Amino acid sequence: MAKTREIKKRIKAVGNIKRITRTMQMIATAKFSASQHRALAGKPYTKAVFDIIGELAQSEDARAHPLFNPDRPGQELTLVLTSDRGLCGPYNGSVLRTALAHLRADPDAMSGLIELVGKKGVAFFKFNGIPVARHHTEFGDKPEFEQVARLASDYVSRFLAGEVRRVRVVFMRYVSAGRQAPEIMQLLPLRPPENAAGAAGPRINYEFSPEGPELLDALLPAAVNALLFQAFNDAIVSEHVARMVAMKAATDNAGKMGKALTRRFNRARQAQITTELTEIISGAAALE
Repeated sequence: MAKTREIKKRIKAVGNIKRITRTMQMIATAKFSASQHRALAGKPYTKAVFDIIGELAQSEDARAHPLFNPDRPGQELTLVLTSDRGLCGPYNGSVLRTALAHLRADPDAMSGLIELVGKKGVAFFKFNGIPVARHHTEFGDKPEFEQVARLASDYVSRFLAGEVRRVRVVFMRYVSAGRQAPEIMQLLPLRPPENAAGAAGPRINYEFSPEGPELLDALLPAAVNALLFQAFNDAIVSEHVARMVAMKAATDNAGKMGKALTRRFNRARQAQITTELTEIISGAAALE
C-alpha cells in the first residue's frame, strides 16, 4: 500500500509540473510573437541608415570622422547581454561562454571595462573572478528605445572623450525561429560601409543637405543607437524562443514521466491485489 501511495503522489507532482511548464510555454510563445515583431520591424530602419552612411562615407573627409577612428585612446569596453530569468535552456550559457572565450583571447578586453545586462551573468562572472564595472538593471524584458539610446549616447560620449577606444556587445543574434547564434558585435568605432558602386540592382541617388561630414555628425550617433537597440531586440526574442523550446521539452518529458509512473502504479496495484487474493484464498483453504 505504501508503494502505490508514493507512486500516486509522484504522479500528482509530475502533473502539477506539467501544467506549470505548459503555461510557461504558452506565455513564452505569446511574448515571442510580440518581440519578434519588434526585432524584425527595426531592421529596415537600421539598413536604411547604413545605406545613407555608405553613400556619405565615400569621401576621405567623411571617413576621417571621429566615430570611424580605430586609433583612439582609452580602454576596451565589453557589454554582455543576458536574461533576468532562467528556464530558457542553453541561452545564457551560450552567451556567457562566448563572452568568456572573447575575454580570454583578448587581454585588452579582459583588463578593460566589462558591463552586464541581466541578472543571470552576475554569478558567472563572480565565479570566474572577473570584475563587472557596471550592472544594468533598468531594461527588463521589453527595453524601450529611449533607454537603449541613453546607454548608446553614453558610450559615444565616452568614446569621443577618449575614455574608451572600443565597445563590443556580446549577445544572441536572432536569425530565425529555429536558429539563434551568439555573436560579438563591434559597436564603436563604426566600420565605414563598403562602397556599393558595384552592387547589383538599381541604386538610390541621394541629394544631401548639409554636406556629408556635417550630416554624419547626426547620422552616426543615430546608427549607434539603432545597432544597440537591434542587439537588445535580438537578445530578447532569442531568450523567448529558447524558453519556449525548453518549456515544450519539459512539458513533453513530464508527460512521458507521467505515463511511465502510471504504468508502474498499475503494476504495483495489480501485484497488491494479487497478493491480497492469494492471502484470502490461503486463509479460506486453512479453514477447510
